[in-house]
Amino acid sequence: MVRTVKARRVMAAVLAMGAVTALAAGPANAAPEGSWRADLSTVDGDDVNVRSDGGVLSLENAAWHRKPDSIGSQGYLLLAERNLGKPVNRVTARVTADAPKGTEVEVDVRGKLNANDWTEWTPAEGGAQLSTSVSTVQVRVGLRTLNDGVTAKVSDITLQGELGPQVNAIGAAAAPLTYKVFGTREGLVGGTTANGHVIKSRDHFVALPSGRGLAPKNTGNYTVRICRTDNSRCEYAPVWDVGPWNTKDDYWNPSATRQMWKNLPQGKPEAQAAYQDGYNGGKDEFGRKPANPAGIDLADGTFWDGLKMTDNGWVNVSYLWTGSGPTGVVSTAGDPMNVRASASTTAAIKGLAANYAKVNIECYVEGDTVTGKFGTSNIWDRIGPGHYISDTYLQTGSDLPVAPKC
Repeated sequence: MVRTVKARRVMAAVLAMGAVTALAAGPANAAPEGSWRADLSTVDGDDVNVRSDGGVLSLENAAWHRKPDSIGSQGYLLLAERNLGKPVNRVTARVTADAPKGTEVEVDVRGKLNANDWTEWTPAEGGAQLSTSVSTVQVRVGLRTLNDGVTAKVSDITLQGELGPQVNAIGAAAAPLTYKVFGTREGLVGGTTANGHVIKSRDHFVALPSGRGLAPKNTGNYTVRICRTDNSRCEYAPVWDVGPWNTKDDYWNPSATRQMWKNLPQGKPEAQAAYQDGYNGGKDEFGRKPANPAGIDLADGTFWDGLKMTDNGWVNVSYLWTGSGPTGVVSTAGDPMNVRASASTTAAIKGLAANYAKVNIECYVEGDTVTGKFGTSNIWDRIGPGHYISDTYLQTGSDLPVAPKC
């Protein structure tokens, strides 16, 4: 979800001053032509730890720590997709809120590229500039408190889309961005992820230290490929949590669009720089000293079963939404599916693809006939170097191949 510049700048002021503040000048109900007001009155299963009282949004439980290591309490409201009827590449938000000291209101926006793909959630800094022009957007309103029992109350959000010069190029690369980072096992079975998923035993998802790539619950809009450094095992897993250590460190993005720590090299997590180099006084955004240089957390199933890891260590991570080309969503009965070395049910297993993971389809081949969720076929899709899965388990929007033949 894209946040507008005005909203983000005032949010920072609210945190610093702790005043009861209107996050925009002018009356809340004065909506400019072509704008729309966010519906803050409906909370459903896509939302996390928020409530609406007469259209005023607040945290449901301002003392709820979704996991033992959570900093404060947080939640978000995910609004319905909105078709604007015209292309836009910039969304501005005016927010009216009572935000006491230690609380934060964040508005993010993302744009829909096609049936499966979205831009990253874009924060308000810099004017909520999307990576490309779109005609359908979605808004996410995030609330956070560092003080148990205290919550911001949002009474109005007015948004407006505009089409201006294109300045970003996020997601323009043909191949996804890939970086070597330190991976740690998340564990915390029974805890709740940032998108509201309750963590199961041997679960399959990952956490990144930024909400810009956070997929809504039971979706894989934002998926990563994590591989051991020798590429002997990989897993394709959705991003369902925020962490480790930081929450606004989209380190895979260039400095021009990176939300925080803009003077670090692209691909280097702030926690790694703090741990190894003493960056930021050796502390994360909350003033803690990282106990490791982690740039990604792995759920137990991803860690143990997908990668066959026995200890924390370095991994190669590809942020698949930063690439381009046809995609498909893995759809199984719930368990992850095997990724094979060739288009055969007896080929070597190279790793796993989690349910809901959205994978890039490089090309297709003909191989063993398989009956899966989407019928019977001998079509296999190559989703990475030497990685094949049956097309019958991929939701692509077509019964025919969506990529060229290998």
